[in-house]
Amino acid sequence: MRQGLILLLLMALLGAGYYLLTPEGRQLIDRVRINMTRAEYQARFRSGEPLPGTPDLARLDERLAAHGAKLGVPIFVRIFKLESELELWVEKDGRFVRFATYPICLWSGRLGPKLKEGDRQAPEGFYTVAAEQLNPNSRMHRSFNLGFPNIFDQAHGRSGSFLMVHGGCASIGCYAVTDPVVDEIWRIVTAALDQGQARFPIHVFPFRMTDRNVKLRKGSRWEGFWADLKQGYDLFERSRVPPVASVCKGRYVLAAGSTETVSQPVEERCPPEMAETP
Repeated sequence: MRQGLILLLLMALLGAGYYLLTPEGRQLIDRVRINMTRAEYQARFRSGEPLPGTPDLARLDERLAAHGAKLGVPIFVRIFKLESELELWVEKDGRFVRFATYPICLWSGRLGPKLKEGDRQAPEGFYTVAAEQLNPNSRMHRSFNLGFPNIFDQAHGRSGSFLMVHGGCASIGCYAVTDPVVDEIWRIVTAALDQGQARFPIHVFPFRMTDRNVKLRKGSRWEGFWADLKQGYDLFERSRVPPVASVCKGRYVLAAGSTETVSQPVEERCPPEMAETP
């Protein structure tokens, strides 16, 4: 009897282990991690504590100087959902260096792109932000609009509006980074735009798109979409210059960028090899 119970327990453990290796199991692991982070960050926010990893916001100028930068240089932003992180990069000597990583207090939905208005899903993809997308009088303190739906989203019939990075710690499709953090980001963003950067790119990823992380999620519904996002992630990781993102036949196409292309909007444009195929 005892041996039979042990055998059943071992079989159950093996079954659970196998399930966690499936795409559905990986989704479960990701959801648990996301929900644990959300619970911790919201509890800290309610208590008035800074979130883990928040930089010293009182020393902005000193921190910029330590990176050989100052307010007004061109910038680039990356967001990682699973890690709940927003990175801000600044241009230095023709390449970009990571200036700060800010914790995201809350984003809504799961890993994967936003599909339609009201789905409470935060978007993923390649976006750009110009001065007219900034709102200094947001009900969430300050905000900037990601520009969803962009030309890629529109090609796929995706709908939604007012998808923002903003203050506070509430979200129905946005990325909430708390008021003090959005204040610092605001200073850096507005200085860059005021000094002539026409728009800054913001790349939103489901997770840090290392080969291992992508492989772990093989078989996901979004595997193909994420493979295209990974092109942009890899190009930047290699060059430290934001790539040029365009859309061709309903897919993101990425090409190596330069300091002259940082402000380029996401447009419909096919490379010759894709333009010639049906």
